[in-house]
Amino acid sequence: MPWSPARLRLLIALVVGDLLLLIGVSATAADPADSAGRGARVTAEKKVGERLVDLTVDSPALGRAATVRLLTPDGWQDRQPGESWPTLYLLVGGDGNHKAWTEDYDARLRELPQLRNVLVVMPEMPLFGFYTDWFNGGRGGPPAVETFHLEEVRPLLERHYGAGTRRAAAGESQGGFGALSYSARHPGMFRAAASYSGFVHPSRHPHAIRAAMTYLGLDWKAVWGDPVAQRANWRAHDPYYLADRLRTTPVYLAGGDGTLGALDPPGTEPDPEIPGLEDPADPFPKDVISPTETIMARESHALATRLASIGTPVTTHFYAGTHSPPYWAREFRRSLPMLLQALEA
Repeated sequence: MPWSPARLRLLIALVVGDLLLLIGVSATAADPADSAGRGARVTAEKKVGERLVDLTVDSPALGRAATVRLLTPDGWQDRQPGESWPTLYLLVGGDGNHKAWTEDYDARLRELPQLRNVLVVMPEMPLFGFYTDWFNGGRGGPPAVETFHLEEVRPLLERHYGAGTRRAAAGESQGGFGALSYSARHPGMFRAAASYSGFVHPSRHPHAIRAAMTYLGLDWKAVWGDPVAQRANWRAHDPYYLADRLRTTPVYLAGGDGTLGALDPPGTEPDPEIPGLEDPADPFPKDVISPTETIMARESHALATRLASIGTPVTTHFYAGTHSPPYWAREFRRSLPMLLQALEA
């Protein structure tokens, strides 16, 4: 069976390793829109609310069907062949729920007047999928999340559903990682990227990925392999080590410190205790009730410093707060002017 471009890119990353990052070779393949979605196809369309449409996509990359939610712009239902709109990819966290942004995070998202002329794409992701084509012990294969989103969903939407080539990406937690990693691994595909409480420097905290995935009953090395033996593969997806490829991409980074903040209601409970989440060499402060958010903030601070050092236009907002939806909804709205300005440029 011929090797897919995604698997070839992975092989190159493993063989060439750090040299690939140093010389700045682009991981972007030929325009996958030419492949009409690489065998993926839409098998169902369902209107689920005002301006909301769910598409069921039969995905070879995932090895199953998956759902993509669209928040459609004005006039979309009556679109003409070739008509398109600026497109915002709004990515979800580790649970992969395509409904999260419109039902759990910001139920009034569809009411924002700024989004009346933008197609918002909210794709599903497998549990803890990390916006990555999984390593799977070197075998590759499902779930190939990056391939699903960028080489299946994207061309399908651009051919048949009015998605334009002016794109931006934003997301929370693992979705923030996805927005930054996708933008860096495919320079020029996205005009801006925003991360809210994002896992944007995973190589810094491999123990946290091990702890969280073990807690969920998942094989933590299946995503990128061993963080030492497959270090090149970890770094080939890590926005911190890909920062040079974001030099001309406006970036928004936000995160809380893990303590109670302005949007945490009285009686907010601590995060569930996950054994092994804390690094003994870098313990959490005593008043932290959301260790996950503390980790995200440390990674976002590190990436912000790295991006600023190379001249990337980066905007930051760090605050007291936990790893919870009210903050993600607020930060999305704070970053929206930057994202729309990039789409309109």
